[in-house]
Amino acid sequence: MWETFVKLQIEPGRTLPDSVFNILRTKISPLISSINGLTDWYCFLVHGRNSGVPTAENDSNAYFHIRVSLKQNAKPDDFLESLPTYCLMTRKVEREWVKDISIGEGTKFDTSLLKDEKIEEVWRIIGGQSEWLLNMLSIYRDDVQIPVQHIGQWFHYFFNMTGLSIVCPNCRNPISI
Repeated sequence: MWETFVKLQIEPGRTLPDSVFNILRTKISPLISSINGLTDWYCFLVHGRNSGVPTAENDSNAYFHIRVSLKQNAKPDDFLESLPTYCLMTRKVEREWVKDISIGEGTKFDTSLLKDEKIEEVWRIIGGQSEWLLNMLSIYRDDVQIPVQHIGQWFHYFFNMTGLSIVCPNCRNPISI
């Protein structure tokens, strides 16, 4: 298991959501494609120094925190050499981190509710969510800024399947069924 980090910066002329979408499309997606032959699983979340980024005490930046599992026959040196220069603080991690997943404000994921009670199943689903997000963003033309309302609509469909609703962070209006 390995992890690497990509800084999330608001780009000139872009909003935070637009910067996130653009970084996912121009950095994270190509990164995942380039290491695809070496990995059998990946996921990414956005974290900062207080939630797992091994950075300096005064670093208040957010980062895409990318975790990968190398294929059995993959060589770590090949993986490391394939990473672009924007991948920072790359390090090997022990599988012990697998147990450390929380939802919300540090509430540990209760695996006793799962059929097999294994946290690896939670990580598998998070990897699937990461893949879904990259696939969703990939359908847009490269020369357009994706409207945040489009992303809200995608999540509306996602939540609609469950009968739940979400609140739009920009307008505070519920997006519901």
